Amino acid sequence: MRTNKLKMRETMIAYAFLAPILLFFLIFVFAPMVMGFVTSFFNYSMTQFTFIGLANYNRMFHDSIFMKSLINTVIIVIGSVPVVVFFSLFVAANTYEKNVFSRSFYRCVFFLPVVTGSVAVTVVWKWIYDPMSGILNYILKSGHVIEQNISWLGDKHWALLAIIIILLTTSVGQPIILYIAAMGNIDNSLCEAARVDGANEMQVFWQIKWPSLLPTTLYIAVITTINSFQCFALIQLLTSGGPNYSTSTLMYYLYEKAFKLSEYGYANTMGVFLAVMIALISFAQFKILGNDVEY
Repeated sequence: MRTNKLKMRETMIAYAFLAPILLFFLIFVFAPMVMGFVTSFFNYSMTQFTFIGLANYNRMFHDSIFMKSLINTVIIVIGSVPVVVFFSLFVAANTYEKNVFSRSFYRCVFFLPVVTGSVAVTVVWKWIYDPMSGILNYILKSGHVIEQNISWLGDKHWALLAIIIILLTTSVGQPIILYIAAMGNIDNSLCEAARVDGANEMQVFWQIKWPSLLPTTLYIAVITTINSFQCFALIQLLTSGGPNYSTSTLMYYLYEKAFKLSEYGYANTMGVFLAVMIALISFAQFKILGNDVEY
């Protein structure tokens, strides 16, 4: 009886400590999610709140700007996620072999853009991409790569690529740190034994190191995919979706509909679609990469 009372007391104390964060989650996360899903079936604006069923979803799939934003978002994800994973793995593998001082230096350099404010990063890249006085045009013209200055953020042929490049520079810092930490947990005795048996460095990496890095790779792939789908700040600060929606993403178009045009119901419809899309892709990544993961 005394043991049961003690267990009950410990359970109540545990729930008491969990109550504040649980309450916060219910009010600020779960409730808005439910409200967003419900209002996606309404014509919800500053002046109207009318049930319209699936009309918003039908409108969404016939909206040419939405489809353009969706294509841009998919291009960003496809163009950034594989590059982030493989580049981070390459840098981490080479950095891990350095001495302690060099390893710390490189980690600091690559992680610096992550802790730097988005506005500061944007100001620097805006100067780099400046069509008149930007350093990128200066370097390319000096190397005779281009003959005339390019408006990197004002030309629909280059603007999305320019955004992806910025996104890559701000996305590789954390994966590099995670990969370096994961490599520290690899049993070096297995690597040495494989080398003694005649395995080359490539075989050692793929047969011994890579399986140990799969959990980290899965996490990086999922998080980078989610962040790429939610790309918004760079678009808002640099191009505002232009020129002619060539850099508009789902998140930016959702923001535009909700906070510029007050079409909250339609914006929530796109939010539901984005959430489902991210969930399905994350599930696929878990199925593809997670089967061989050992936790």
